[in-house]
Amino acid sequence: MVDTTDPHDGAKVALFLGDQVLSILRDDVDHIPYPNLWDLPGGARDPGESPFETVVREVKEEVGLILPASAVHWQSAFPANSTPDKWVAFFVAQMPAAAVHDVVFGDEGQRWALYDLDAFLALPNRVPSFGARLRRWQVETGGFAI
Repeated sequence: MVDTTDPHDGAKVALFLGDQVLSILRDDVDHIPYPNLWDLPGGARDPGESPFETVVREVKEEVGLILPASAVHWQSAFPANSTPDKWVAFFVAQMPAAAVHDVVFGDEGQRWALYDLDAFLALPNRVPSFGARLRRWQVETGGFAI
């Protein structure tokens, strides 16, 4: 397990709207990690933020949704993909399917889409680490009863 005594490097969330996970296709530019791959909302930590504060801010910036604490069903820490000596928080959250009508896409990424979990996991062009993280959530919790 990763040492979580130092501040986190960032946070991501598998945000389900009903039974579908919201994903963002990253910009196709060389100067960012994982260009042109399907990503989950989240990003780098601002100074002083808790992991939950980071993911709330990022969800608001990226898709315009307010993520309530009550929507979070699972959280864990993982080594950061780009700097394995640092750690990131990973959340799984669920909001009502009707929240799709409140999505306002921000200025990062090419577009957003909803996928059922199996379809998201099968994407050949998604950030690779999300598969293991979501499988761990499923094993530890049984997933959502949806």
